[in-house]
Amino acid sequence: MLLEKKNAVIYGAGGDVGSAIAQAFAREGARVFLAGRTLSKLDAVAQAVSDSGGMAQTAQVDVLDEQAVEAFTDSVVRSGGSIDICMNATNFNYPGSLGKPLIELSLENFTDPITAYTKAYFLTARAAARRMVEKRSGVIVTLTANPARVPIPFFGGLAPSWAMLEAITRSFAVELGPLGIRVIGMRSDAIPETTAVRNAYSSRASLLGLKLEDIVAQSESKTLLQRLPTLAEVANTAAFLASDQARAMTATVANLSCGSLVE
Repeated sequence: MLLEKKNAVIYGAGGDVGSAIAQAFAREGARVFLAGRTLSKLDAVAQAVSDSGGMAQTAQVDVLDEQAVEAFTDSVVRSGGSIDICMNATNFNYPGSLGKPLIELSLENFTDPITAYTKAYFLTARAAARRMVEKRSGVIVTLTANPARVPIPFFGGLAPSWAMLEAITRSFAVELGPLGIRVIGMRSDAIPETTAVRNAYSSRASLLGLKLEDIVAQSESKTLLQRLPTLAEVANTAAFLASDQARAMTATVANLSCGSLVE
């Protein structure tokens, strides 16, 4: 198993992507510590992990609360002895930032997602790194989306949010690399299985007088593989990147766009 005897923290573990990653990590042998805003969702993921023979613990954590993140991180170390992997899959919903030209956005609608995403990723990565340096080993994985690199209109503050997360990934990587810690990202195109993408595509379909399937087909047609990534593919890639199989990789972002973004 890729992650046997590893302790993995997953923030946003109650969401579609976070829960898939948590279960993939557990299948690969990791003991998973699930953090998020809604305890009932986390408990459901923990139950699925347990039913599959894995080990999971849950905690309600506000990733924008510095003291809460630090306290949770300490509790993981007390329980597991160390933190080997930190994955932040938190998704913030800022509808006011989507669907409008930048010139029509208020300053608040533009900056809110930038502030939230960068603060959350900085606090969680910093907390994990502070504990990892004691062992001089560990992996921090970040998650972004195609608008971090592709000019797509009407994404408001979300596109620069994801671009900043990729810059933060590189900044942590260059400082933590000499201490034995890898920091690596994943950048995915839209995942139709997720609630967030279905809702966004449904809204676009309604505006254009189309069906949801039509919007999905349009997006698929723009990729080299003529399809979009799946939750399983994203989760399995996260497990690989967090494993020693990828120990030569740091300060980069894995492209999970199915070819909509060619680098």
